[in-house]
Amino acid sequence: MNKNQGSRGKGKPSGRGSGNARSTSYARGNAPIKKSNPTPKKPGNPNEIRLNKYIANSGICSRREADEHIAVGLVSVNGKVITEMGYKVKIGDEVKYDGGRVNPEKKAYVLLNKPKGFATTTSEGKGRTVMDLVANATTSRIKPIGRLGRNSKGLLLFTNDDVIANKFTNSKHGVPRLFHIELDKNLKLEDLKKIQAGFKVEGKLIEVEEISYIDGASKKEVGLKIKNTGNTILRTIFEYFKYEIVSLDCVAIGHLTKKDIPRGSWKHLTEQELNTLKML
Repeated sequence: MNKNQGSRGKGKPSGRGSGNARSTSYARGNAPIKKSNPTPKKPGNPNEIRLNKYIANSGICSRREADEHIAVGLVSVNGKVITEMGYKVKIGDEVKYDGGRVNPEKKAYVLLNKPKGFATTTSEGKGRTVMDLVANATTSRIKPIGRLGRNSKGLLLFTNDDVIANKFTNSKHGVPRLFHIELDKNLKLEDLKKIQAGFKVEGKLIEVEEISYIDGASKKEVGLKIKNTGNTILRTIFEYFKYEIVSLDCVAIGHLTKKDIPRGSWKHLTEQELNTLKML
């Protein structure tokens, strides 16, 4: 009996013709299965995103962890608690996790050395604004914290991080900003001391962190540190004592300075600068 006789198994090729078979045949039932064309997927709505991805994009947690938070009812969309897996939201929806608003964009922190002639506003139709200066800094929707007047200059911080922004606007703690101010006349020592001690304007107490003359300059120039985010308060301080501000320059925000940032230029905060800012 030939040793190959009866050795044909299902699905094993059998050569026909020469020993080096160039064609292959298969036993019935074992031929390769041709894949049918899959049903084309319907294109998704580009304006919608899965809720878990929306949360993960904010940096709060991973998608898997987001699913867990959704399942236990910690996430709401437009005021309604959502526990459905795969739920989709629109970019404009208000999504909250554990009571706090979720921002799906990457967090961005941009420090600008503002020149004169630019308004601190996000509104259009106001001429040249600080938003024009940081237009190419990031694709995230950042906005300035506080403001500097059109003719004021110096440091201005932009972010889309509400936690950082709230640190500046917190009336109890805040973040100190240091200004170099030039007045229309010499600041009397007695007025400097009154400003340092704190005083009331229309029943409202106004306090500064520090105020001093600038070394090597005239008594018209002073350095003033304050936690308020606007510069209107600075004009209120000096107008109360019958002085007019000629120039205003924010030279420091907390530990952040203008070093290596030419006027009109910006930079992204380093990780170390951001961590220090968070600890203030």
